[in-house]
Amino acid sequence: MRSIYRKHLRTTALIWAGCCALFLLIYITALAPQKESSKWLETLYLVKKQAYESAQVAARDETKSELNKQIERLQDRLRDFVIDLENSVDLTFDISQLAKEKEVTSFSISSVKGKDGRTDSEIPGCEHIGESFIKVSFNAGFNHFASLLNALERHRPVLFVDKCKITCPEQGGSNHSVNMELAVFVRKKTSGGTPNAI
Repeated sequence: MRSIYRKHLRTTALIWAGCCALFLLIYITALAPQKESSKWLETLYLVKKQAYESAQVAARDETKSELNKQIERLQDRLRDFVIDLENSVDLTFDISQLAKEKEVTSFSISSVKGKDGRTDSEIPGCEHIGESFIKVSFNAGFNHFASLLNALERHRPVLFVDKCKITCPEQGGSNHSVNMELAVFVRKKTSGGTPNAI
């Protein structure tokens, strides 16, 4: 009688072990990949849901007007740093007026031409803005020089002093000879001849 029970118990244990192995195989081949796929789909769903909610917010009139105001503020801020190439004539006039106000003598201003004969140069990695250089020469005492330099640095659009050379007078006079090279950011033109929209 005991051998019948052992045989029956062995058969039942083998059937259970076979079923467990079969369930484990089904889980590894079918259910585990679906679980990973389910996580991926859930992440994708959350990303799409966030994009949809952002699109709904962007579609509101208040959001559009706020973004347009922000764009206008940023463009005004950009005008503090960048000029159009056509406005460079106005810039030289502004610099001449500053020099006249600060009472410097023998003032001269000219555009600096590069190796290729152009007055503007490329800025590496920048596709919309270039750099233009202006050479300024004048005679002035220290106070007049400092006053003009301060006015140039406060100018809008911003002017950068790229190079500066001051030569002392030979006979001990109070006016020093100053040669400066100023740099200004210039909006590049597109192939059609219009300034780039930044």
